[in-house]
Amino acid sequence: MAESSTHNQNNLATEQTNNASIAAEQTPLFAKRFRGYFPVVIDVETAGFNAQTDALLELAASVLTLDETTGHLAIDETIQFNIEPFEGANLEPKALEFTGIDPTNPLRGAVDEKEALKTLFKLVRKKMKLAGCQRAIIVAHNAAFDLGFLNAATERCAIKRSPFHAFVSFDTTTLAGLALGQTVLAKACEAANIDFNNSEAHSALYDTEKTAELFCHIVNKWQDLGGWPLAVDANET
Repeated sequence: MAESSTHNQNNLATEQTNNASIAAEQTPLFAKRFRGYFPVVIDVETAGFNAQTDALLELAASVLTLDETTGHLAIDETIQFNIEPFEGANLEPKALEFTGIDPTNPLRGAVDEKEALKTLFKLVRKKMKLAGCQRAIIVAHNAAFDLGFLNAATERCAIKRSPFHAFVSFDTTTLAGLALGQTVLAKACEAANIDFNNSEAHSALYDTEKTAELFCHIVNKWQDLGGWPLAVDANET
């Protein structure tokens, strides 16, 4: 009787192990690459530096795709919004002069913050599900700035469920400093042989796509050097 019970337990353990192995094999590579996080590249243009008081004027996001064969990232789709300043928002003249944005221009085709966020979140959730990921994570150049404005707008709009992690991010400033020895977006792109036009910079759409290209370049270079987990050098064992 005891032997039969032990045999059944061993069979159950083997079955569970096999099921786990099958599930792992069926999991999309994207879900394995960043521990279940789905990176979304974002850039915002604002009317100042204070996420609580200054207007969010532009928002763009690039969702990514990962090649199951090569493990390489690429831009899948990019969306962009011109946004109406929220009621009572501060508009710093120097910030507007720097970005060249005129919030009163009717040709901007600006939308409400809530409309922009809902459209973005819907796209992110769709792509995240297809990738087999559980949570989105923001990728940005000086990510704390962009994440702060995204979180503040989400709170203002009383959106209770954001697909993005509230505080974890991938910062291409840091990644580029490590991988390329540059921290300024234009200089990092130059070091990575990515075309960069300074006259087009400081629009959310352009900066997002260049940041996405930079992030993909760094991740793909790492993949080409051995990927993750790192191959162990025979000399180190």
